[in-house]
Parts: sequence; structure tokens; C-alpha cells
Amino acid sequence: MRRFKSAVVSAVLAFAGLAATAGAPAHAATGVDYVALGDSYAAGVGAGHYDSAAGDCKRSSLSYPALWAAVHDEARLTDVSCSGATIADVRAGQLSALNTGTDLVTLTVGGNDAQFSSVVKACLTESDSYCRTATDWMSYYAKNQLVDELAALYKDIKARAPHAEIIVLGYPQALSTIGTCPVIDLSAAKRTYMNNLADALAVGAEAAAAKEPVTFLDVRDAFKGHGACGSDSWINDLTAGTEVFHPTPAGYIGGYYGSLEAELS
Repeated sequence: MRRFKSAVVSAVLAFAGLAATAGAPAHAATGVDYVALGDSYAAGVGAGHYDSAAGDCKRSSLSYPALWAAVHDEARLTDVSCSGATIADVRAGQLSALNTGTDLVTLTVGGNDAQFSSVVKACLTESDSYCRTATDWMSYYAKNQLVDELAALYKDIKARAPHAEIIVLGYPQALSTIGTCPVIDLSAAKRTYMNNLADALAVGAEAAAAKEPVTFLDVRDAFKGHGACGSDSWINDLTAGTEVFHPTPAGYIGGYYGSLEAELS
């Protein structure tokens, strides 16, 4: 395990172009009690290397929480993120990991509340107009009702971990607008509609972060030029089965870990 962690650290630093003295929070000298919350994007679905003990939660050693903890020896990570988690699932099954000693909390959630999987299925199997209707409907939800739901969750996190730095990481746009998708070649219109939902989720999460102040990291720029079906993809394409449109290891390192490291350095 120690050898694997060393390999992960070396790979992360090399990929991200970081020095071995990567920055750490000011409280590093006394350790960082770090709790990772959220859904499949927090758990690392799409990156492989899953912890068998996590079962269907599919927590990966290449998720952004695991990557950050691997690089920072001062971090004591408690990862309760789980594939498929909604806001209700985080509240019911993950918040118990928090306490007054928690120093750092990261969170990615909201995509399942916005029915991301159902929208993907609609866009893969139905017409352009049906895809647009599905994405428009859930985009409206993401920019309106979801804002209050996320803000309420942020408030609950603060109540359980009042001294913690809370960082919410968003979702990337999943698709390149150029290039050919294997299996099913999605039209340019469908790709745009699906990316619009990612934009709406970012708008909603950022609005919630302003309403119940926490730090929001918008990862869309970090993933720009690396969408699925493009020439330099950091997102799994349609050959990945149930892990479709989740980041690859490169996406978790370059997109998510890179954004988190930059914020905490």
C-alpha cells in the first residue's frame, strides 16, 4: 500500500506539473482532519482502482479526495462519498462523519438530483428535440429549486463541522463539441444541450455557495478542451458503460485534484 501511495504521489505531481513541495493548508502542522462527501464524481467513478470494501459506492484511490490526501501526509481522510448519492443521501448517510474536529470538507453533489443519468439516457436514445426538452427542464431545476436544496445542505454541514473549511467542487462539461463519439455519434445539438446542463449545475451550486457561504470551485475551465469524444479527452466516452461521462484518471488528476490543490495551496 505504501508503494502504491508513493507511485500515486509521483504520478500526480508529474501530471499536474507540481513540485514535490506542493502547498498545504496553514494548519498542516497539526494535521488536517478531512472528510469527503458526495456522489460518483467525488468517489472517483470512472478512474478504476476501486476499494472493494466500499462496494457499490465505488470509491477510487484516484478520486480527488484520495489524490489530495495521498500528496499531503498531514491529511487524515474519511471518505464517505458514494456513487449515486443525492442531497438526501448525503444528509442521511454521510454527514455523521463530520464533527467539531473536522478541518476540511469537500463535496460534489446535485447531479443525481438533476436526474443526470436519465437526461443522458434520453439524449442517447431519443431525438434532438426530446434531449433539449429534458436538459432544459432539469437546467431550470438546477438554477432554481436546487439552489435552496444545496444551501440547506451547506448549512447542515456547517452545523456539524463549524470549524471546517468547506469546498464544493462542481461538474465539468462532459462532451467535446467536435470529434466523433463511438457507439452512438451524438449530434452537435445534443452535445450542446448536455453541456448546458453542466452549466446550469454550476450556476446553481455557485448561487447556493453565495447564499450559504462556502467556497465553490468551478471545474469547467480546468476540463476545457478535454470533453468526451474529443482528441484529448479526460472524460470517459460511451465505451465505458455505466461510467460514461465520468472523468478518467487524467480528469481526476488534472481537472479535480489540480483545482483543489490550487485552492488549498
